[in-house]
Amino acid sequence: MRRLSFSVFPLFLAILIVACGREQKSESQPAPSAPTTSAGQPVSTGTPQLQPRPPAEKPAAPVAPKIVTVLAGTEIAMRLTQAVGSKISQSGDSFQATVVRPVQVNGEVVIPESSEAVGHVAEAVPLGRFKGGAKLQLVLDSITIRGKRYPVTASISRVAQGKGKRTAGMVGGGAGLGAVIGAIAGGGKGAAIGALAGAGAGTAGTAFTGNKDIVLPAESQLTFKIQQPIEVK
Repeated sequence: MRRLSFSVFPLFLAILIVACGREQKSESQPAPSAPTTSAGQPVSTGTPQLQPRPPAEKPAAPVAPKIVTVLAGTEIAMRLTQAVGSKISQSGDSFQATVVRPVQVNGEVVIPESSEAVGHVAEAVPLGRFKGGAKLQLVLDSITIRGKRYPVTASISRVAQGKGKRTAGMVGGGAGLGAVIGAIAGGGKGAAIGALAGAGAGTAGTAFTGNKDIVLPAESQLTFKIQQPIEVK
């Protein structure tokens, strides 16, 4: 019995030493530290607090487009891109033209040079069908300004009588030609709006000799006077 006690005692002692060592190890181990950021700031592990949203910005009010009015009576110099005439054209035919000089309002260019315009032949009467003479009337329908099309109200007429009589000849610079034609056409009724000017004046002027039809070649320059205001945005 005594031998058994002596043999068990070393085993009990070893178990006691191991137990004491584990207890000391657990006491010496530091408690885990709270997580921190790279700047050393503690990281909150609780429920994040909601920050109030900043007030929504009101959308900016749309800016109204600037409108510039080209008044009635304003003259627009145009250059034909194709020939028209009392014999070579028919009523309803369309024609195209471009603006020769920019149109300004209060020093601001409203209708730029080279803006494209479209019109139609309102009347084309060859020689011998209009009281022995010829007649040509052109109506300007629209002008495209910076990609936007604007309607236009303007027209121009040419009349020539037969039997060699001159109803309209060359007038210096083309100024006043519309009034001359209008008076001959019947006391102001259907008086021409605008006048022949520029490079086409000489060529077209010879066509007004009474025994020829009225012909306005390509590149002829015509001045249309608009009858209604044009509001350009």
